[in-house]
Amino acid sequence: MEIHFFHLMPWPYLPADFENRERYPSAWVTLSNSNYDPRQGHELYNRYLDEMEYAEELGFDGVCVNEHHQNAYGLMPAPNIMAAAIARRTRRAKILILGNGLPLRDHPLRVAEEVAMLDVMSGGRIVSGFVRGIGAEYYSMGINPTYSRERFHEAHDLIIRAWTEPGPFDFEGKHYRVRYVNVWPRPLQKPHPPIWIPGSGSLETINWCAHPDRRYPFLAVYMPTTQVTSLFDLYRQSARNFGYQAAPDQLGHLLPIYVSDSDEQAREEAAQHVVWLYKNGLRFVREMFFPPGYVSAQSLARMFSSGRATDYAGFSFDDLNRLGYCFVGGVETVRRRLLDAFREMGHGLLMALLQIGDMPRDRTRRNMELFAREVMPALRAEFGNRRVN
Repeated sequence: MEIHFFHLMPWPYLPADFENRERYPSAWVTLSNSNYDPRQGHELYNRYLDEMEYAEELGFDGVCVNEHHQNAYGLMPAPNIMAAAIARRTRRAKILILGNGLPLRDHPLRVAEEVAMLDVMSGGRIVSGFVRGIGAEYYSMGINPTYSRERFHEAHDLIIRAWTEPGPFDFEGKHYRVRYVNVWPRPLQKPHPPIWIPGSGSLETINWCAHPDRRYPFLAVYMPTTQVTSLFDLYRQSARNFGYQAAPDQLGHLLPIYVSDSDEQAREEAAQHVVWLYKNGLRFVREMFFPPGYVSAQSLARMFSSGRATDYAGFSFDDLNRLGYCFVGGVETVRRRLLDAFREMGHGLLMALLQIGDMPRDRTRRNMELFAREVMPALRAEFGNRRVN
């Protein structure tokens, strides 16, 4: 198994009246950037990078960055820049870019070049996540969402060829045409850096990841335990349909986690930050979250069939914790819940979100330390043979 430290780098300084949903219907796309102070942002970036570097010191297998645009939820519109900063201040930990939004970029060869640079700079420590991007980001970038999936697949194919085939060669696609594909530098890892796919669980994505030509790890994000279990089962069934057995290292879970000395203390310390994440940071205008053409009718119907179980905005903290949107509790409680989850769901990858929402520095550090000292060893002791190839 592998345990990675995930960071969103959120903007915690929302307006005092942000609870007014009529005035602030979303933390994405339409929240004015007049609410951002670059001086505070300078301090935040350096604090957050310190936390990423500290994760290596605490023994995490890797640290994770990601890409989002025009929002208070996560201040990393350029994840490769963050990965470059981390590469020079760490020596052992993998650097997981979860991930570059391929359809949101003007040209996939820029992604191929930048990730190859990072892989060489870091000594072969890059995991290259690819994502389509959240629906709202197609409004932010002015891109037609109906072409999202085909742009993603075409960009992926071009990047793989650029990393693995000697150049120059030409590429003729529907969305990208290049006379000379000849990427310098080439990545250090062969045949290329590992590719992981975070997602919301569309049937198309799961089948595409599980295909024998790829066998990419699928990472479930912000879902109740029942839904994560269902998606992992779908992946395993898809693999069986292709004629093989999916391994634990093809399944991963991104999960907000908070550990303290007791369940009561953990609740007192973490509840406000978990609520901030789900009710402020992840506040969307629903029409922007699922723009026309972004997902197939079949996948959309499946998502909506789960009903209230996935309507996290309407849940209290206790609901979120009970349903598995987060694991918050004393050391024994969190350790037991994670051990049970790994046994029942059979996954081999954990992305632990330990800095949650507007959580301050001291609370984040203590959470990281308690998790690394009191929880992580038990997971490794039982599941340490679930190695990632």
